[in-house]
Amino acid sequence: MDIKDTVHLPKTSFPMRAALSENEPKQVQAWQDEKLYERLLEKNASAQKFVFHDGPPYANGSIHQGHFLNKILKDLVVKYHLMSGHLTDFVPGWDCHGLPIERQVDKQLGAKKRELTPGQFRRACRKYAEEQIEVQRREFMRLGVFGRWFEPYTTMAYRYEGQIVRELAKFAKAGALYRRKRPVHWCFHDVTALAEAEVEYADKTSPSIYVRFALVNQPGWGLAVWTTTPWTIPANLAVTANPDLQYVAYQLPNHGVTVVAKDLLHAFLRETAPAELEKTECGDKLKHPERVIKTMQGTELNGWKYRHPLVARESPVALGAPATAETGTGLVHTAPGHGEDDFHMGVEYGLPIWAPVDGYGKFTSDVGIEGLAGVKVFDANPKIVEMLARAGALLNHGGKAFEIRHSYPHCWRCKNPVIFRATDQWWLGLDLEIELPGRGRTTIRKACLAEIDEIDQRGGFIPGWGRERIRGMVENRPDWCVSRQRAWGVPIPVVYCAADREPLVSAELMEHVARVFDEEGADAWFDKDPLPKNLKCAKCGGTKFEKESDILDVWFDSGSSFAAVLEHGKWPTLSAPADLYLEGSDQHRGWFNSSLTIGVGTRGHAPYKAVLTHGFLVDGEGRKLSKSLGNAPDPKELLKKYGAEVMRIWVAASDYRSDIAWSPKIGDTLTEGYRTIRNTLRYCL
Repeated sequence: MDIKDTVHLPKTSFPMRAALSENEPKQVQAWQDEKLYERLLEKNASAQKFVFHDGPPYANGSIHQGHFLNKILKDLVVKYHLMSGHLTDFVPGWDCHGLPIERQVDKQLGAKKRELTPGQFRRACRKYAEEQIEVQRREFMRLGVFGRWFEPYTTMAYRYEGQIVRELAKFAKAGALYRRKRPVHWCFHDVTALAEAEVEYADKTSPSIYVRFALVNQPGWGLAVWTTTPWTIPANLAVTANPDLQYVAYQLPNHGVTVVAKDLLHAFLRETAPAELEKTECGDKLKHPERVIKTMQGTELNGWKYRHPLVARESPVALGAPATAETGTGLVHTAPGHGEDDFHMGVEYGLPIWAPVDGYGKFTSDVGIEGLAGVKVFDANPKIVEMLARAGALLNHGGKAFEIRHSYPHCWRCKNPVIFRATDQWWLGLDLEIELPGRGRTTIRKACLAEIDEIDQRGGFIPGWGRERIRGMVENRPDWCVSRQRAWGVPIPVVYCAADREPLVSAELMEHVARVFDEEGADAWFDKDPLPKNLKCAKCGGTKFEKESDILDVWFDSGSSFAAVLEHGKWPTLSAPADLYLEGSDQHRGWFNSSLTIGVGTRGHAPYKAVLTHGFLVDGEGRKLSKSLGNAPDPKELLKKYGAEVMRIWVAASDYRSDIAWSPKIGDTLTEGYRTIRNTLRYCL
């Protein structure tokens, strides 16, 4: 029976006089003065541990309502276990390196940045991060969240930076760290490579074109391909066909015999020559079936060669799975320097991994087509379409590019579209056979998938769909690109022989550098010579070296937190693996994933026993809360109007397993609920 059924309160008995926005900060201060959290830990000091590890938020700007949800959920876990008699210590953390802080410091410094050394710029970034931590610390404490707020961990702490290097050294020692030119998601706005976890998908309008490549070995014949990235046509080095598909050679009016997949012929003609079809009750029908000159199995195309329509170059037809009968023509335009599948086809057929585009997204002179050098790739799209039309290679009906609205990768920081671009980067090989602790000789990918199944058998994914989500991420992700072309982060401790540019990848060198970082921080890589004496090139015996300028992906920073925090003696109340990680569902491709990869790759198991996932915030109509939509409330105004206690009731009353709604109407309803609880307790007292 509800207490409201037995205690009949007049509606006006006790008006709402909580004055939460004024009284709550006083209560938080009183808890600090009384050292309430420390007393709870002391009370449970000899009890069984429940280890709960905080995923670090990024130290950049005030917290938003999503932080409310995340940190209050964590506080509910901590307080539940403390009141249940467990020793549950909450050590909050902050992710401090990376591009967003660099961009803010760039704005602050302006032209003055050009006068700074890398070390001076990094110290400006550190100072900014410290300021942001202080802002967020006060805001998190305002929510009534218990924790070691004045003993947190930060990824820019000297010993943390040293531990990051030690984790990388373990991969280097196992042979999993390598350098190679291959395509990566590249943000030409921020001029750096991006990992899968740093890419988000949003709608983009792109040109949609059909291009004909004239065959060399079949005069008068051509291959039809479809693409939404005309700017990659200059880098075309192959056309991929599927050996399991059937293809037809169709006599296309005004263009000659053109080869497409049999199952896609009608769709192709609708876009290129609709007059070739007639509508019937059963769908489109060929008006001139006699124009199908030949039907072939995909294997028959093997070894064919074609001419590039814009460059004096002949290229081969390759056979591979990337060609499907789902969309397009069943023949795939392949540029090994501008796509992951394209790259693998290029490696298989010994093609150059070539991308004539610089870091700012502009064509270089290597492109070899007059008028393109110096032009940004997206600006080049209409120019290339026009060139193809003039060359008689554009098959679109009407001779103009169509437009298509589709999901396209964007940089998660600057929100601009990114491109695939082949560059020399450092990678962690997920499919290389290496010796893993406790698992023998296997690959990191296989070991991670096995570990996911083991966690699932223990019921460790909460809710259960989290298992499929992270499993899909691990199955489909490419090798991990861990290098970034930025300044504010942990450098990759690799050196190059000045004589022959041979890279020295040495776990011993990394261990030496880690000890330096423990004492002086990662700035030492830029400010001094942290290399051991008597270092020699294994190839030529040279003793002069140049230091790698790339830094590590910040997901490697945060993914190493279990090693730098749970296994660190500074917090004896913690240990690894943690009993629980708790974050939003986007972390299946982020922190959950990077932690799993590093944990399995260095220790043979995940750093967590269980993973709890919460949803995102939506408004009363189910739309994602965002500043761009104008439906994201100001957190300060929420606390002023409702108080932290109502926000905590909102979190506690919500089903965290799916997206969580917020609207002023929900807030007002919860306020009434809070008033009922408060007045009932006052009556009881």
